[in-house]
This record gives sequence, C-alpha cells and structure tokens, in this order.
Amino acid sequence: MSENTSPPDAAPFTPPRDGDDPIKAPRLAKLVALCEAGIDPYPYRYERTAVAAMLQERYADLPADTVTEDRVRVAGRIRAMRNSGMFIDLHDHTGKIQIFSHKDTLAEDQLHVLRQFDIGDWIGVEGFVRRTKRGELSINAVQLAVLSKTLLPLPEKYHGLSDTEARYRQRYLDLIMNEDSRETLRRRSRIVTTIRSTLTEMGFLEVETPTLHPILGGASARPFTTHHNTLDMDLFLRIAPELYLKRLIVGGLWEGVFEIGRNFRNEGISPRHNPEFTMMECYKALSDVEDVMGWVEVLLAAAAQAATGDTGVAFGGVTLDFAGPYPRKPMTTLIEEATGVDFLALDTAAARDAARSLGATVTGTEKWGEAVELAFEVAAEAALIQPTHVTDLPYDISPLAKKHKTDPRLTERFETFVNGWEIANGFSELSDPQDQYDRFVEQVAARAAGNLEAAMMDRDYVTALEYGLPPTGGLGVGIDRLVMLLTDSHTIRDVIAFPTLRPRP
Repeated sequence: MSENTSPPDAAPFTPPRDGDDPIKAPRLAKLVALCEAGIDPYPYRYERTAVAAMLQERYADLPADTVTEDRVRVAGRIRAMRNSGMFIDLHDHTGKIQIFSHKDTLAEDQLHVLRQFDIGDWIGVEGFVRRTKRGELSINAVQLAVLSKTLLPLPEKYHGLSDTEARYRQRYLDLIMNEDSRETLRRRSRIVTTIRSTLTEMGFLEVETPTLHPILGGASARPFTTHHNTLDMDLFLRIAPELYLKRLIVGGLWEGVFEIGRNFRNEGISPRHNPEFTMMECYKALSDVEDVMGWVEVLLAAAAQAATGDTGVAFGGVTLDFAGPYPRKPMTTLIEEATGVDFLALDTAAARDAARSLGATVTGTEKWGEAVELAFEVAAEAALIQPTHVTDLPYDISPLAKKHKTDPRLTERFETFVNGWEIANGFSELSDPQDQYDRFVEQVAARAAGNLEAAMMDRDYVTALEYGLPPTGGLGVGIDRLVMLLTDSHTIRDVIAFPTLRPRP
C-alpha cells in the first residue's frame, strides 16, 4: 500500500543492532524480514476510513454469517492473535474490531506481512465488513500494512502490570493495558474543557501569566528555584498566579480573568500532593466572597456533569452531591460542633493548649489563627464529606484576604471541602495597599523567623494596589483533586499523566 512505503529518496531503513537481546531477538528478526521485503516498518501515515465503535454501531443489525460489499480501512494495535494470525483483535481508541486474515483473500506478499505480526504491533487493515457465524463483527482482510513494528512484548494480558510503581514510571504501558486509565485522562480533559468554557460563558477572559517569578508570593508554600543565565538572577517557579492576575484587574480587565496552569511547590508527595499540579484561578471586579462561593457551585456542578453525566458522583462507595447550594459554616463553628471547644472565646495561649489537647502538633509559637487551623485539621475537616464551604478563616493564615466585617481575627475567606479534602479557596481580595504592605511585613518577619512558606515583600504589587484595585472576588480550584473525586481515583498519581517519582537506584 502506498501509505506504507518510504518516499523514493528516503534512506534505507537500518534495523537496531541489538539482536542478541533474547527478548527483542524474535521481533527484530521479523523487522529484518519486513525490511528485506522492501516494507518500511515505520511509515509516514495511513489513511483510515472507519473506527471500531462506528462499525459496531453501523452494523449492529447485520445478521450472522453475512459478508457485505462494504470496503473499509481501519488501524490500531494488535491485542490478541489466534490460529497463526487468522483472527486478530485490533484495538483503536474507540474499541475493538476482529480481523479475519485468510489465504483465500490475501496475496502471498500479504501473507508474508501477516507472518511478521506480533501482539502489540500497530497495523492498518483494508477489507470487507462481515459478521461471522458466531456473531462477531469482523473485517475480511484483503490488504495489510505495518504501521509500527514493536520490539518489546506487552505485559501479560490477564495480569497486566503487576508492579504498581511501573504503572506510573511507564505510563504508556499502563495506558495500553488499562482502559480505566485511558478513560480517567479523557474525563480529566472533559473536566478542564468544561471549566474553561463555563468561565468563558460567565464572562471571564482567559489569560496567561509568568511561570518564572522574581518574588515568591500568592500562597504559603516552599518554592522551587532556578537561575536565569542572561539576567544572572535567581527565579522561583510560581507557587500561584494570584498577584499577577490581580494586577490585570487593576489594569482594567474588570470583566474577570482566569488562568488554568501548572503551579510548583517544593513540598511533600502523598496520595493528594504532587510537586507540580494544575490550578484554576479566577478574579472578577465588583465581586465578594459570597459571589465566589456561587462560582464554585456552578463550576463543580458543571464539571461533575461533564465527567459523569450527573451532579451525583460515586466516590469510594459514597455518592457526592455537587448540585448547589452547599452548606456554609464558619471554621470555628465546625470545630465547636465536633469538639465542644469555642475558639472564639480563647486567647492565643489557650487556643494553642486547646489545639494540643485535640491532638494537633503544636510548637508553642503559633498565632491564634494558626492554632485554630491546626485544631480544624485534626478535629473537623475529615467529617466534611459532602461539598461544604468552610467560611470565616482566621486572619493569621489569610494574608491576601479582606478582614471580616465584624471580627478582626477573621477574614472574608472560605475553603470548599469535599470528602475531607480542600478543593477550592476563595475570598474577598484585600485592596487596601497600606493593609497589604503591613501584612507583607508580617510575612517577611515570619520568613526571617524560619517560616520558609511565608511570602516575600512584593513592593510592585503594593504599588499596583495604590493605583486602585476595585472590590474583587478571587478563587482557586485544585484541578487534580477535583478530577480524583470525579473519577473515583484515590491517588493523585492516577489523574496526572506523568507524576513526579523518585529515581530508581
């Protein structure tokens, strides 16, 4: 076939010289046989006319033991062969179709090609649609093409990848062998696409901001550092795009801006943490924390629909209901409901003692709000299974949020929890440049005292605020954790195509 030949002026194909490898040797011999027959085992293209799912649907009513005159061309990977290749299970991205290869319909040169096939090879097949006596939809092959000759065997069919670590180190093998893994990544794509389109429909403008930051800010986290040779300066991989996005609001993109991109935090790895992860952040002028909680409910419900077709999503045997509105409860109220301790009635020292008594690890240097957060983590957050907005977060852990209207120890900030996990974080953005400067000073002092997650002084951002940030609501949604919930995945490694792994010794 013309699609399976090299251009006339192409250099002759030279097979790899590792024929002494006992695993590769049989396949290399077949590769050599193809080359000697003038067949390029790695051609440039192949034009197919049908995919498996389309054929299964189109010929659903075709009676058994019927051969049509419909000629089609399909392509995919061989996943099974029987009777010396007479029957081939060919898989493409939509499903499986059986290939029937017989000497009565294949010329001798085509039978030679057939004899070089192995499980795992990519092939193209041209032939006539039929349904066998046993009812299997098939294609009677009349012409075969090698699209990619594999040199290594696939994992054993029924046991697959027994080494869990290998699933992530050799993700391509995991995806070949596991339809669930492929479907998880497809659903992730639908979720991200839906969040993007929903925000656009809500009037937000998609933008891009720098990944290399000269000043650490926008979140509390330890950064990765790098060096720019030409400028001879150290830079940080961004931990959050927040401060740049709010600069755009100052600049006049008041209709709202959003960005979906990678953030990098030089912290631990766990079932819910990867050093590089995907966040969506959005900001809109003339909005506040109440508006932002509404955005969360719209986005999460739309994402659930995109992933599963429903706002009720099964995760670990529990159905999570993403249809809003979600309950809204202050962080201190949730702690009191779970433990009976009213942190609003405690001073800083008593708050530390109470947090310690609840099982939190307390060093004795925590501020009041930090003690509240520790108590919440050990006593209340695990019980937040259904989507819940945890509101009125402490000032001490919220350096970029407006102060609460009635209690200066708190802020106009919330976090959305599902299955005991933080999924979203939003607030009424701090717009007072003097207040923001003072909070940066506090962060600088905390950093000097040893808190490597504290922010740095960003004088340019303060200057931007001096030009006027209108009332603004902001939101961040962790895409990876959201995808975990919407695909019933219990480790973040399952929803990231290529997670970060420790090198093997």
